[in-house]
Amino acid sequence: MTQYRETDRLRVVFWGSGLLGRAVLESILKCKVVELVAVVSKPDKPAGRRRKLRACPVKEFATAAGIEMHTPRSPRDEEKHLRRMAPDLGVVADYGSYLPPVVVELPRLGTINVHPSLLPRYRGAAPVQWALANGEKETGISILFVTPEMDAGDIILQERMPIDDDDDAVSLTEKLANQGAEAIVGVLNDFLRGRVTAVPQDHSQATFAPKLSKEHGKIDWRRPAMEIRNRIRGFQPWPGCYCFPEGRDGPLLHVRSARVVPFSGIPGEVVDINRDGPAIAAMGGAVRLLKVQPAGRRVMTGYEYVLGHDVATGDRWE
Repeated sequence: MTQYRETDRLRVVFWGSGLLGRAVLESILKCKVVELVAVVSKPDKPAGRRRKLRACPVKEFATAAGIEMHTPRSPRDEEKHLRRMAPDLGVVADYGSYLPPVVVELPRLGTINVHPSLLPRYRGAAPVQWALANGEKETGISILFVTPEMDAGDIILQERMPIDDDDDAVSLTEKLANQGAEAIVGVLNDFLRGRVTAVPQDHSQATFAPKLSKEHGKIDWRRPAMEIRNRIRGFQPWPGCYCFPEGRDGPLLHVRSARVVPFSGIPGEVVDINRDGPAIAAMGGAVRLLKVQPAGRRVMTGYEYVLGHDVATGDRWE
């Protein structure tokens, strides 16, 4: 266990891009013990069907709040600027890129990260998504020191949170963002008072949450029904879970919401249709498609899709 000495008002450099980062940045701005000396985020990226450049949530917030910020192509590009700022502490939340040691070690007290999982479980880029996809009942926030090994640093604080059955990646990310935003205030105050202690992780218990790709969203009806349903929850809004009702050469269908129902059949077979939507057979049950989104169209109920696409029991989906 390591203890860190008391300091004056904290000069903080913040790194972030996503919704968790935005929530943490908002909280830092309200924290009276902090002097925010730099905000570093990501360059605008193409998004949507028209691939227009779009700012990330942190940049949107910072711009609206009139905060000067930096969006380097590489974190290394910020080294000279940060040396001039002479920060006491770096805070990372949902930045989305590896920070090299030369940047991490530059602040006098080091750099800390707000990570949305109970480390050492779910180290990596997509902890919220994989916790849901794996059917976890609990998650939380870890605040830890940044080290060269990903999400492996000593833990300053952890707070737990139950995962509700109706949570998906969107709702759970919002909850964890709020939890992280509240937690960072206490940690910053502890740094100011020299009360921070950090405990090493048990690396033998580490699990990983790799970055998602489009291939992760392909539904395999041969898998357990509950596993499919959990992946549908976890992989919203991207990559989303999808299937091919008209065969692999036909248009894909994204599944936005589903539940498991007690029907059996050949994997991929439409085994029941009611006003909630079609039920597709999987291992150990069937998956009722409650909300779906055909390629290039709006989200609709599963039953609306049935009515518009001549779906019948006995059809085979891929």
